[in-house]
Amino acid sequence: MQTPFKTIGIIGKPSDPSIAETLTALHAFLKQHGYTVIVAKDSAHFIENQSVESCSINTMGQHCDLVIAVGGDGTFLAAARAIVEYDIPLIGINLGRLGFLVDISPNELSDKLLYILQGYYSQEKRYLLRTKIIRDGQIIHEETAVNEVVVHRWVTPSMIEIITKIDNVFLNSQRSDGLIVSTPTGSTAYSLSAGGPILHPSLNALVLVPLNPHTLSNRPIVVDDSAEIEISFCQTKQINALVTCDHIEIPKVLISDKILIKKEPKPIRILHPEGHDFFQILRKKLNWSSGYHTDADASKP
Repeated sequence: MQTPFKTIGIIGKPSDPSIAETLTALHAFLKQHGYTVIVAKDSAHFIENQSVESCSINTMGQHCDLVIAVGGDGTFLAAARAIVEYDIPLIGINLGRLGFLVDISPNELSDKLLYILQGYYSQEKRYLLRTKIIRDGQIIHEETAVNEVVVHRWVTPSMIEIITKIDNVFLNSQRSDGLIVSTPTGSTAYSLSAGGPILHPSLNALVLVPLNPHTLSNRPIVVDDSAEIEISFCQTKQINALVTCDHIEIPKVLISDKILIKKEPKPIRILHPEGHDFFQILRKKLNWSSGYHTDADASKP
């Protein structure tokens, strides 16, 4: 089967020298099979004894028709944010721990990756969130997130008091340590740790999860992902809050600011090996059903 992939980008974790062996092997593998390969500048120096063409992560989408992220979920998230506007697919090679998004291990490069490049893959779309910080009627900051947007209390022992609106309709006010707004992709990340539900990736939904709410009846709520979520503060004492989009921090958010969160119009396209099974990944990563194995589990390494 012919595929449109001709130029392939590689994005690695720039602060981790342990990826050198995998990056070097991946680069050589792709070149051997006739692909043009471009490596992110901040990780190109890890590739040994090979001539390397490189560019910045933010311009990679302009030059490539497929990107491979090498690392953990954090590297995958950074790659997704960088290429989402270019509508090119993304593959993850897992060098991390849990790895819900990166599902090919380094020792599977010669078979699973080759099958994907030959056109034997399953594809899914994951939507991102765009966050805008509004101050005095002006947008002072914008950022995207694949997993979640989180409003935290910051440099204060006190809870923060926030008001949440859905499509300009009042939902609730709460005193808590913060609020998580998570995509289905992020439902297995911070949201899960805070007691939120796991959402299947195919759902058109967002989940709002309070962080340590003062009122225990304040529970997670799932809403349609077409909704615009507005978060504002209702306390009178000036404090600073911290907003994070995945692992990107937006500090010094004031109580007079508004935070608007909306789904990005373009999704990121993720390519998986054929037979990709979300439930099997949950069982493996979360150690579910450890005493029971299905026939499908038994057939997978």
